[in-house]
Amino acid sequence: MRKPTIPLTALQLRKVLYLRCFTTLHNSSTHHLSVSPPAPPPPLYLRESLSSYTFYSSPFQWDSFRNFSSQTDNTLATSVNESPEKIGEEEENSIAELFSNELQKNPDAEPLPLPKRLDLSFSHVTISPTVILATLNISPDAGRMALDFLKWAKSRPDFQPDDEAFSYFVDYFGRRKDFKAAHEVLVDGRGVIGVKCLEAHVDRLVRAGRPTQAVALFERMEKDYGFSKNMDSLKLIVSNLCDYGYASYAEKMVKSLANEFFPDEYICNALIEGWCVDGKIEEAKRLVGEIYRGGFEISTSAYNSILDCVCKICREKDPFRLRIEAQSVLTDMERNGVPRDVETFNVLITNLCKIRQTEEAMTLLDSMGMWGCHPDETTFLVLIKSLYQAARVGEGDEMIDRMKSAGYGEALDKKAYYEFLKILCGIERIDHAMSVFGKMKEDACEPGVKTYDLLIQKLYAHGRSDKANALYKEAKSNGVPIERKEYKADPRFVKKKPTAVKKEKKRETFPEKMARKRRRLKQIRLSFVKKPKKMRRRA
Repeated sequence: MRKPTIPLTALQLRKVLYLRCFTTLHNSSTHHLSVSPPAPPPPLYLRESLSSYTFYSSPFQWDSFRNFSSQTDNTLATSVNESPEKIGEEEENSIAELFSNELQKNPDAEPLPLPKRLDLSFSHVTISPTVILATLNISPDAGRMALDFLKWAKSRPDFQPDDEAFSYFVDYFGRRKDFKAAHEVLVDGRGVIGVKCLEAHVDRLVRAGRPTQAVALFERMEKDYGFSKNMDSLKLIVSNLCDYGYASYAEKMVKSLANEFFPDEYICNALIEGWCVDGKIEEAKRLVGEIYRGGFEISTSAYNSILDCVCKICREKDPFRLRIEAQSVLTDMERNGVPRDVETFNVLITNLCKIRQTEEAMTLLDSMGMWGCHPDETTFLVLIKSLYQAARVGEGDEMIDRMKSAGYGEALDKKAYYEFLKILCGIERIDHAMSVFGKMKEDACEPGVKTYDLLIQKLYAHGRSDKANALYKEAKSNGVPIERKEYKADPRFVKKKPTAVKKEKKRETFPEKMARKRRRLKQIRLSFVKKPKKMRRRA
């Protein structure tokens, strides 16, 4: 049984009919119905959706369809032949969705192979690297069908795959850890592929946890794929290995190739950063000593990596030693003549804020000018979040204004504001969160689904359903696709009605009972005593 097809949008249907119809009719000099050749049948994915219509086989209905166009036949023919319409971003996404639907179909349930189906349905579509990337991004379950898609794309006369197009397929198969298919793509593109394909292949090998294959790739890449074996490719592999903490593999590779490619300062700094990413500070310090003995200089970025590694270890083991160990690294920098930069202060401020030392972080911010450094957007964002986390909301607002006046207002995007709101809602400062939400809209940042959902949930939790409903209506009016959910009220913030507590009679003890009797007997005795006249007048 044939699978139901996805109905086309009006834009897709109009474009397909336009290209199918007028490419067969523009060569005719007259417009008589008897001269017009019959139109070709619609593509496979249109036959079911157009089964109730017969205009694709009737010349009269084709002619009536053409009369509704705002252009003349000559203009349409010229636009098809000379200047074809450029595909916009929305049309590219719609075409990518159609490609994705074909790629993810079960091949056993289809009567035709994928290339023939694509020829029948998409012979009029212009392929570009952007369309290929969008198709692969939304086709996670296509698998090896992507190879057939590549073969079909190469067979098209209007498309010549380049290094960028092949890199998309290499990255796609590497994401699925299907490196045999990636190998086939690289072999197929030999002579065309270049740095982008090499970068995508190495990146996916390392991220998949296969550093041994990444190291072996350098030896055979010139023979198997035609990549040039030079210093740049060595730096690419070493930097990727170090970025993900495989510094031991990278160092062995560099030492084994030292006679052919002598390491420079870039490789030395990358190795130090790799040991720091791996968390092995002793190995990083050993390498620093070897580099200095070899006559090389160490950059500020390498010392920043060491400083960050030391701070992370102190945060895990003993936060109170963070200042002492950090000061030791800074002293080594001064002794070796390595200057501090903004990233150095960012590392210190970030780690201090993570152990809730906001006051010391603010002191470091004030001392940056003494070293010729000025805060950047990372410094401001980290301090704003730390101030909000410490419930110093007023100072956090002042830091936002200071950030804007310093020229980093563009960094206050939707993501940054969402993080601020998440912190404020986490410490139950919902009123201040709403004021920051107002600033977000003033800065022309359009809130998304996550932002509205976070605020509505917190408003309902605080028992303020009226404001939550108003926020929901605002989201709907702005076109945000938010859905209603079941929000629970937090019992800590729900106003409880005062309930009258009934006093229960307690059983008297024997001393209490005797005292009550004595008081009553005294009252009875006094009732028989004659009161003086003055007292009776007052009464």
